[in-house]
Amino acid sequence: MHTIGVFSSSICGTAQQEKQVRYAIDFLEARGWHVKPGALSGTGAKRAWRAGSIAERAAEFNALLRDPEVDCLMASAGGCVSNSILPYIDYNFLRAHPKKIIGFSDITALVLGIYAQTGLTTYYGPVFSMFWHKPPINELAFSYMEPVLSGAPRPFTLPTPAEWTDENIHFHEKHKYHMRKNALRTLRGGAAEGCLLPCNLNTLSGIWGSPYMPEIRPGDILLLEDTKKDTQTAERSLSHLKLCGVFDKIGGLLFGKHIDQDDEGSGLTDGDVFLEIAGRFDFPVLAEFDCSHAMPMLTLPVGAPARLDADRQTLTLL
Repeated sequence: MHTIGVFSSSICGTAQQEKQVRYAIDFLEARGWHVKPGALSGTGAKRAWRAGSIAERAAEFNALLRDPEVDCLMASAGGCVSNSILPYIDYNFLRAHPKKIIGFSDITALVLGIYAQTGLTTYYGPVFSMFWHKPPINELAFSYMEPVLSGAPRPFTLPTPAEWTDENIHFHEKHKYHMRKNALRTLRGGAAEGCLLPCNLNTLSGIWGSPYMPEIRPGDILLLEDTKKDTQTAERSLSHLKLCGVFDKIGGLLFGKHIDQDDEGSGLTDGDVFLEIAGRFDFPVLAEFDCSHAMPMLTLPVGAPARLDADRQTLTLL
């Protein structure tokens, strides 16, 4: 049985959510995953933008890291300030006692930072609060996460969900999800093999230029996703990557679905803006990929070798 330690490196995703937390714990434990909430994962008073002070959040993370029962650390939710605890994580202990770390969005700071500091595979995937959503979302997210965390035999081609939604419906709500038919979008065809670097575009600015930003190497396959940002912000962020030479190095690019994007009447997506910014390039690009704030969410291992086939619209872990 895996034991998941739930940490809150930014907001406390479990605050004032007692019934939801109990449902998510029961859901995961019914599937053989014991849950151990961290010291800041209580369901009491809401704590604004963070679950505690920087020292408290780092201490909670390190306590779960050092707990011999815990073999996987999962963020309770995202937020905006996970990068604050990066200097205080016990990387030496983690190198000596490897554990799985999983989360997405603001948790980009941790999954990339820990990978950069230790070389260990981390995981861009669900946070704990995703599992108190109604079926089939929680069930699908788990079915996509479990084989990747458990080391399914490779090559392993990630499934493409038939449908997706941008609705957040908790288990106790009566109405059903409005599901949309899935349609990935090939912006440039071809195939490439390289190491995966999945991340939230906005969060990159909080670790860029620091020891916690992994080097982007020739041939890497980059995944970029975001939520609730306007298109001018996407243009600025993607232009930053262009100015830093990222698009001269990478071997492939994925764009996750951008939920609640404000295109300000332009009709432009992140992928459209990228095509304008990048100019001439020769790597495959696949958009509307299902590792993002849309649901259900795929799980991607950071630093793992993979093959992107934009013609077939598949990503295969090698």
